[in-house]
Amino acid sequence: MSPSIILASSSQIRQSLLKNAGIAFDVILARVDEATIKRSLLSDGATPRDIADALAEHKARKISSKYPGSLVLGCDQVLCFENQLFSKPDNKNEMKEQLKVLRGKPHELLSAVVIYENTEPKWRHVGSVKLTMRTLSDRYIDQYVERNWKSAQYCVGGYKLEEEGSRLFAQIEGDYFHVLGLPLLEIMTYLIDRGDLDI
Repeated sequence: MSPSIILASSSQIRQSLLKNAGIAFDVILARVDEATIKRSLLSDGATPRDIADALAEHKARKISSKYPGSLVLGCDQVLCFENQLFSKPDNKNEMKEQLKVLRGKPHELLSAVVIYENTEPKWRHVGSVKLTMRTLSDRYIDQYVERNWKSAQYCVGGYKLEEEGSRLFAQIEGDYFHVLGLPLLEIMTYLIDRGDLDI
């Protein structure tokens, strides 16, 4: 019998992606101090890719220690722009400032997943997507934030590609699912190869 799957994330889009793919899972939120972990890694000179991977691993490990018989998916996403990491905006003004910095230029989204089983890491993947934002006017950015703050405030960069955020971009190079925060195709390949998912 295949082990149960736990998603250690409260992200609604990650939950929808797994559900729509026909994958049965439970949701148990992993509470970790992301800001402290990120600061520590940055002080050690960690790359954005390493930071995304480490944050995902912390979440998977924490839940796996309580549910050792399950497959636990820990996920995280970071935005890298000119060698700087962006965090989720704390308020509307911060979201506006982030968008003004990003407009007209490319940035990178790194979407990490680490799977734990029996308190041990079994598999990991970090997907990378390059997004080039349109040259947005100050007026549009102000209006966009007012319309989308409630929905996009929890998103690094201040946008949801599946909503009006798609209007912000001129070009996207990479996997759509990675932009949404879940390397879905790679996860399914892992589960299929294990025999936990039928095709």
